[in-house]
Amino acid sequence: MGPHPAVAAIRLAVRRVLTDLLARETPASAAAGHRRAVPRGGVRGAVYERSPSPLVLVACSGGADSMALASALAFEAPKLGIRAGGITVDHGLQPGSDARAGEVVLRLRELGLEPVESISVRVGRSGGPEAAARDARYAALDAAADRHGALAILLGHTRDDQAETVLLGLARGSGIRSLSGMAAVSGAGGRYRRPFLHLDRQTARKACMVQSLPVWDDPHNADPAYTRSRLRHEGLPALEKALGKGVVEALARTAQLSRDDADALDTWASQAESAVRDATGLLECAKLCALPSAVRRRVLRRAAIDAGAPAGSLFARHIEEVDRLITGWRGQGAINLPGKVVAQRQGGRLVIRQA
Repeated sequence: MGPHPAVAAIRLAVRRVLTDLLARETPASAAAGHRRAVPRGGVRGAVYERSPSPLVLVACSGGADSMALASALAFEAPKLGIRAGGITVDHGLQPGSDARAGEVVLRLRELGLEPVESISVRVGRSGGPEAAARDARYAALDAAADRHGALAILLGHTRDDQAETVLLGLARGSGIRSLSGMAAVSGAGGRYRRPFLHLDRQTARKACMVQSLPVWDDPHNADPAYTRSRLRHEGLPALEKALGKGVVEALARTAQLSRDDADALDTWASQAESAVRDATGLLECAKLCALPSAVRRRVLRRAAIDAGAPAGSLFARHIEEVDRLITGWRGQGAINLPGKVVAQRQGGRLVIRQA
């Protein structure tokens, strides 16, 4: 008798990601079925030994999604010759968070993961509590991956998380890239992988239940003070009541379609950027005006970020104001952007720089 369908689903999702990682890491070594030998003690008379197996980490909060992911990684990784480890991040935002992080470390080790580490972070205030916690968490995960030489870090975001992300992007009015939600592969060099984006939250929770895995439900996830929590417990249920079942699946499909379109437009903008700059590197307004608006605004956004504007604080309304310097020129003054960046039109050129 095989595993429960929920357990089979999470294991298959992880197996696909691990197989892809091996194929991308060293195609020749993967095809040969072994890893490259590494010389020790100099070239002459060197003793050759196998380099360590690749390491994949799971980011685990102790919740159902990440515990299900950790269990699937622990099951699948050894069969592919991959070492599996875990990282839990203590944000220090709740009483007893350090003890809870210690419990997660014990659970991960009970699954057979090694190395396992708990990392404490200091959460700032920039961008609001949710964004600040996310920034601190990813900074800690990046540092852990570098420290351990990890090939990748698996994240437990599900299809439900993707639907919430799409709706949050829609509410911000931030454009098609915001509607594309979370990528299955992201981060420097494709470091972050999200195997569960096609699975719902209930599948992960069911997998934990049938495997008798203890899980922790973060009270912040039910706190109406947080936008995502309100959306999860009030917004999405209201949409499903009004529109019928299938809203989450439809939003997840929208994310993938939007990502495909956004990727194509980003590529077009990247190719067009060099053609709209003069010999000194300044953007030429006439050439920018000739571009389709979706492509032009991407060029402008990239130029603003290159000048020092924080990507997370640069919204559609900012880019629209800069765009009017090109398409609605009436002699208006400079546009102030986040990060003390200024955009102004000078002699047919668009200058975007630090103030």
